[in-house]
Amino acid sequence: MARWEGKSKGTPLGYRIFAFILGNVGLYPAYFLLVFVVFYYFLFAPKPSRHSYLFFRDRCGFGRLKSVGMVYWSYFMLGQSLIDRVAVMAGFSKKFTSTSNGSENIMKMAEMKRGAILLGAHLGNWEIAGHFISRYDTVVNILMFDGEHEQIKNYLDSVTGGKRFKVIPIKTDLSHVYLMSEALMRGETICMHADRFLPGNRTMAIPFFGEDALFPMGPFQLVRALKAPFTYVYGVKNGAAHYDFYARPVREVTDFANIEAMMTDYVNDLESMVRKCPGQWFNYYDFWAK
Repeated sequence: MARWEGKSKGTPLGYRIFAFILGNVGLYPAYFLLVFVVFYYFLFAPKPSRHSYLFFRDRCGFGRLKSVGMVYWSYFMLGQSLIDRVAVMAGFSKKFTSTSNGSENIMKMAEMKRGAILLGAHLGNWEIAGHFISRYDTVVNILMFDGEHEQIKNYLDSVTGGKRFKVIPIKTDLSHVYLMSEALMRGETICMHADRFLPGNRTMAIPFFGEDALFPMGPFQLVRALKAPFTYVYGVKNGAAHYDFYARPVREVTDFANIEAMMTDYVNDLESMVRKCPGQWFNYYDFWAK
């Protein structure tokens, strides 16, 4: 069974090459080099390519030829998102333009001064979405499983000066729950993904693209336990150097909040976004594995 392993497939050398091109030549030459790098992965990463192909063919209903092309395009968009991440973190954010859809929802949450939880997915560019959120009067905390290779982390930190937000690492001793509670008490914002899980995590089957898929219960259990206002956010690419930022209306947690209902609401919203830009949904494993 193909599963997500929580690890980045990039290498320190690859990041070093693209960071050098960004700093000395520019964004578009980096994209040009990416054409050849993506072609290599397209040919020599058969399992991710097959799962991606089946997603486009069976779930999205594309023809065979278009599905093959979409596999390459998805890899290319993933590569661009990684390059854009380095560019933004290194201070080149002026190279990008953006359109906000729902910024008033983020402003409303900030004005409530009760803290906020933002649920995202492996759709589009999470770093770009975090950059948009940081424009508002709030401290941003990212809850994440730190699966990047330590050498890659160290190199990116040396190039970009480190992440421009706080990171709350997920720990087996559940210490991250206390850190989240403290952040919310300070009126800060917490961001987390809610579409992947590691073996051993609690999950629930929710209809997604016409068939049940397993989604992690953890993020929604945290939202219910912490009772902070929450919503869903996405940052998707729409043009060579343009991003669309989406923030859904604010949701409140009541004493009678139902985990299944919360998860179904999130999954339905996620499906609508994935259908809008399927080439930017970066889950290259059997998402519907039982």
